[in-house]
Amino acid sequence: MRRFVLPILLLLSACAELPKSASEPAEEHKAEAAVAQPQETAESPTFKNSTLKYLAKRNLKPQPTRPLNVKSSCSHKDAVGTRTRLDLLVREAEVKKLSLDVDIKGRGACHFDLGQFQQEARLPQVLLRHQKQSGCTLRMWEQGNEVTLAFNSCPKACEGQAFDYLWPVIVDARNGRCH
Repeated sequence: MRRFVLPILLLLSACAELPKSASEPAEEHKAEAAVAQPQETAESPTFKNSTLKYLAKRNLKPQPTRPLNVKSSCSHKDAVGTRTRLDLLVREAEVKKLSLDVDIKGRGACHFDLGQFQQEARLPQVLLRHQKQSGCTLRMWEQGNEVTLAFNSCPKACEGQAFDYLWPVIVDARNGRCH
């Protein structure tokens, strides 16, 4: 048994790191760290990912976090025959009015009404949670001049398989048109 313990201890001690002595200069450690990590200049950052290279060239700014304000009373029919009817009023990130009907050609219809939901969050996104359907949420957020209404886990708000074909509703915040 002792024959096996000694080689294992020697192997473990070989892997151990010895403490640095106080006599080694601190500048030497800094130089080693500088060599180990390449420095990036402000003029030419190095990116490994081509997507990051593309984004670095664009003048992108973060979307400001501010209370959502939008009013819309619109109807829209897209190229495949989906009809959207929306009546929406959001003031200072508080949903005052919401009635949305989406008829998906050949699939069924979906209906969302403010009375079915309870508002849980205002910032950074408006979040409405269905009062009876566990997991069913409706989120609203602003991106540029558009406001997006997106649904999650709400198949009971739709007939048949319509929820599988339901896309987010986009509203132009400037004029209230939906598409």
